[in-house]
Amino acid sequence: MTWRVEAVSSEVRRSSTVEIRTSDVAAVTGGRLVGPDVTVSGAAIDSRLVTGGELFVPVVAERDGHDFVAGAVAAGAAAYLSARPVASATAPGGATAVEVADTQVALAALGAHVRTRLAGRLDGRVVGVTGSVGKTSVKDLLAIALAARWRTAASAGSFNNELGVPLTLLDAADDTQALVVEMGARGAGHVAALCELAQPTVGVVTRVAAVHTETFGGLDDVARAKGELVEALPATGVAVLNAGDPRVAAMADRTSARVVTFGPGGDVRAEDVHLDDELRPVFRAVTPWGGVDVSLSVRGTHMVDNALAAAAAALVCDVPLADVARALGTARLSRWRMELSTLPSGARLLNDAYNANPTSMAAALRALADLDAARRVAVLGVMAEIGASSSDEHRAVADLARQLGIEVVAVAVPEYGGTPVDDLAGAVAALGDLGPGDAVLLKGSRVAGLERLVDQLR
Repeated sequence: MTWRVEAVSSEVRRSSTVEIRTSDVAAVTGGRLVGPDVTVSGAAIDSRLVTGGELFVPVVAERDGHDFVAGAVAAGAAAYLSARPVASATAPGGATAVEVADTQVALAALGAHVRTRLAGRLDGRVVGVTGSVGKTSVKDLLAIALAARWRTAASAGSFNNELGVPLTLLDAADDTQALVVEMGARGAGHVAALCELAQPTVGVVTRVAAVHTETFGGLDDVARAKGELVEALPATGVAVLNAGDPRVAAMADRTSARVVTFGPGGDVRAEDVHLDDELRPVFRAVTPWGGVDVSLSVRGTHMVDNALAAAAAALVCDVPLADVARALGTARLSRWRMELSTLPSGARLLNDAYNANPTSMAAALRALADLDAARRVAVLGVMAEIGASSSDEHRAVADLARQLGIEVVAVAVPEYGGTPVDDLAGAVAALGDLGPGDAVLLKGSRVAGLERLVDQLR
């Protein structure tokens, strides 16, 4: 699940991924080859996403991926891993298999193998991106900026965990010159483990905020976990740190790499920031490489810091400043992030429903407040996994909405107050008849699934 962007054109590339013989898969994973030695290109852990030629990796979790091997082979998988004994005569469709002790461990080993194989072409241009908020947006922006000079591969969507990172590596093209790897974490040691696979040479840390505190603990615990990225950087590398976040800025003491800062007071900062009528920021970027005017294609004032982080990482990877600015003006984010559209009724719809936490929720509400509208309504879902402070955090969001003059439709979260509803149908009813003077925000954690409202409102 990696997407690739072509240098100069910044278009998604259709070049082939790294090809590996199944005999090499067996050697790298310590597995046993069953069936003919064939070539695989990329990998998939979801049989529904197989397009042809991949290595299917059945992951054992809530559902056992081995139950979907036959479907993956039928869809075109060239071979598959198996933690179950396989005999040639019983392999689905006679497909090649590689028996391994643990499919997830084997996937990690393959990802590390490909990272080593690409090292010469990458030549130090492997950027790890982590942080409590903004990392997917920074990844998206950075991939486009790097592509202005280098053939670039990046994590698809939010593939940022122990499965997503090796898949990103395996799906990179053989001619990749720059790689962007998003790194998530739900506890101590997670980022460090991902760094062992990806071996980043540049590390970007966005912010430390109250996200996944249910498993992390407090903000200092979050900072310690996110800082594992800068600790893993080589002395020849670069740590790109948010100057406006004290916990992130303090990570400079945890790395031997060179430090470049972004944001207010940073090495790469913005001046004269304003929004156009579509909420797109326009500003002057001031950097050690010079100054340049930037007009972003993404929305919200909070995207300025994300763009600065991406610009800083691209600049340390030797992308010319003017090319960085042009690329940021064409960048698109992963789906359901600050998507602004006009409904048939004339109302404006701001869909930021991919995920939510107190920091991103506040940013989205302020973006809604910046829209020219007579009536502004936020349809809000739960902010998940924020631990014991959950009730207080939801009430704080409601307080901010009231301060900004925004009505709240609370979907199954009574702490928001406003107009409480039980489900999406209730939200549609609560919104009533929308017209040209109305603006609506959709925002909640993934479990809320508020993006499903888009079609209903249209």
